[in-house]
Amino acid sequence: MEQVAIERTARVAAGVFAPGHLGELTRIIPFEMVDEVLAQTHARQRRVRLVPARVTVYLLLAAALFTGLGYLQVFDRLCTGLAGLAPVRPSGSALRQARQRLGAAPMKALFDLVSGPAVTTAGAGWWRGLRVVAVDGTLLPVPDCPANLTVFTRQRLGNGISGYPQLRLAALVACGTRSVMAAVFGPATIGELDYARRLAAHLQTGMLLLADRNFAATDLLNQLAATGADLLVRCKSGRNLPAVARCRDGSTLARLGALTVRVIDAEITIRTAAGTRTGRYRLLTTLTDATAHPAADLIRLYHERWEIETAYAELKSTILDGHVLRSRTPDGIEQEVWALLTAYQVLRTAMTDATDSVPGTDPDRAGFTTALAAARDQLILAAGVITGTDIDLVGTIGRHVLAHLLPARRVRTKDRIVKRAISKYNARGPAIDRTTYKATISINMISSP
Repeated sequence: MEQVAIERTARVAAGVFAPGHLGELTRIIPFEMVDEVLAQTHARQRRVRLVPARVTVYLLLAAALFTGLGYLQVFDRLCTGLAGLAPVRPSGSALRQARQRLGAAPMKALFDLVSGPAVTTAGAGWWRGLRVVAVDGTLLPVPDCPANLTVFTRQRLGNGISGYPQLRLAALVACGTRSVMAAVFGPATIGELDYARRLAAHLQTGMLLLADRNFAATDLLNQLAATGADLLVRCKSGRNLPAVARCRDGSTLARLGALTVRVIDAEITIRTAAGTRTGRYRLLTTLTDATAHPAADLIRLYHERWEIETAYAELKSTILDGHVLRSRTPDGIEQEVWALLTAYQVLRTAMTDATDSVPGTDPDRAGFTTALAAARDQLILAAGVITGTDIDLVGTIGRHVLAHLLPARRVRTKDRIVKRAISKYNARGPAIDRTTYKATISINMISSP
């Protein structure tokens, strides 16, 4: 039988710095960027160790791509494709000490550099000249250990107390590409609204912020609107909002403190072969000109708020795969979460680069699972770490994404429900309709009283 030998050359940094890479994603976070972050945060090593600071940064980012593996196993994957260039294998204790020496500041500084709306020419994420963004919060479980319990607490859920202490993460996401523009996190004892106030500094004129009804507090809306950003926020249908003026389309103007908002009431009906459902909704917006910003268009636009829910699903269900965070100290948790957010952001950037290379391709059609799997493969191969003079913005990851584009998004007909039951014996109830329906949506404006 004829045999063929396949040879490849790994182009990485020299010596003990060789494991310091992220595969093809290193082009988005190159060595120079990491070295600059280490210098700015005074985290560069005073002497070259077996695990230098730069390698530690990439180790943390790689661990965010392989959340089911221990740090030593992740380090092995960073060395797998080095073709004999791998340094001496460090112990688990050496990796732990390297992470402790590094601290959280470099990972936060790195996230600050890569955060922001991914650049695209597809026009996604814009509405009438406004960049559409969304804010929301979510919970992440952290290891149940004495050190973490000094900062993070178990949350009271509908059926009791959560098994793990919880961390609350709040983010500002660009709806067009689901890239993270800013994030804050900390104990779950601090509410979503307080974290949202911290994110207000990242809003500016030219943005349209979408939020659910939990964010419709008067003082918060006034603070967010003071940034110059416009707002489109759902509120409870029964909230008392006396009208101060009526618009030509049936919506009304009302006052919330010093802020004038437009109140839009509507009934939304979904029709499928299984039947018809109608719900009543109320939106508040600072876009008060009914002619320039028709109410029906704003109601349709509000559905884009679900992009942040999808982003959290990608973060928690796809990258973390339901795993609890690793670190057993609050400082380690902070370092780990910044690494997780940075890894998510660079994946989103690579996906947007890919869809942007094909004019007219909506970034929504890029499969996150496909991108994550390709990024893991390229990391193990140590492929594309150092690029040539001709930079391929699409790369192998992008080509996988383009080869497996998702179909155009369908109308969502299901209510928001818990998909992962707390008890395996009561998974979403006895009668679950898993049929896919074709649906039509109609919007009926309701004149406010």
